[in-house]
Amino acid sequence: MLCIHPIPAFNDNYIWLICVDGTDQAYVVDPGDAKVVEQALEERQLQLTGILITHHHFDHVGGLADLKAKYNPVVYGPDNPSIDGLDHIVRADDVIDVLGASLEVLEVPGHTLDHIAYFLAGDAPLVFCGDTLFAGGCGRVFEGTPDMMHASLCALAELPAETRIYCAHEYTLANLAFAQAVEPNNPALAQRVVADQASRAAGEPTVPSTLALELATNPFVRCETHELQNSLRQQDKLISDLPASVFATVRGWKDSF
Repeated sequence: MLCIHPIPAFNDNYIWLICVDGTDQAYVVDPGDAKVVEQALEERQLQLTGILITHHHFDHVGGLADLKAKYNPVVYGPDNPSIDGLDHIVRADDVIDVLGASLEVLEVPGHTLDHIAYFLAGDAPLVFCGDTLFAGGCGRVFEGTPDMMHASLCALAELPAETRIYCAHEYTLANLAFAQAVEPNNPALAQRVVADQASRAAGEPTVPSTLALELATNPFVRCETHELQNSLRQQDKLISDLPASVFATVRGWKDSF
C-alpha cells in the first residue's frame, strides 16, 4: 500500500511524497520547491524514483530541474512544451506504474488547459488532483472556461465516494467561509468547519478530504442539488438552474468574495 505524506511548500502548497514501507524509493507530486523535497527525502532516507506533474504553473514545477539533475527520476506530466524535463507525456486513460500501484490519468482542464489528475482505484481509492478540486473549493478558471471546469469537476465527482482527495493547497478554511456564504444552512458544512478549524489550530493539514465530504459540503460539486440552488435563489443569485450556469455563478461569486 502506498504511504503518502504532505511536504509543505511556500505559503500554502502541498507537495505529496509517495513511498512504500520497506523500500527506499519515492515519488513526489508537483514539486514546486526542490529544497523541501530534498529535505523530506533525506529525513526518510528515500531516493526519488519518479515525479508526477499535474499542470505547468511554477508552484507545481519550479523544483523539477534541480530534482531531475540530482536524482534523475522518471517524470510524467501533461502535453505542454513549457514543462521542461518530462520523460513521458501522459493523456486521458493512460495508466502508469507508481511503486507497484497503477494510477490512471484523468484530463481535468479548466484551471489550465493542460491540467491532469492521477487516480488510484481499488479498496483505498485516491486522486492527486492538483488545483482542479480543492477541499471545500476548486481552482480559478485561468485558461479554460467555466463549462470546461464544471465538466472536469463532474468527472471527479463520479469517482467512488470514499476516494481521498489529495489537492495541492491548504485553502480549506477560506474555501469553507465562502461555502457557508453560499449555503448558510448546510449542517454538514457547519460540522466540517468546526473539524477543519480544529485541525488547523493543531497545526495539522485539512487534506486529504474525501469525495463524499466534498459532495456534502463543497458548493462547486453541488451545483445540481436543490439545496444549493434554493440557497442561491433565496439570495437572488440564481440566474439559471442549469448546473453549468450555476457553477459559473458560484465561481464568479468566489472570484470577488
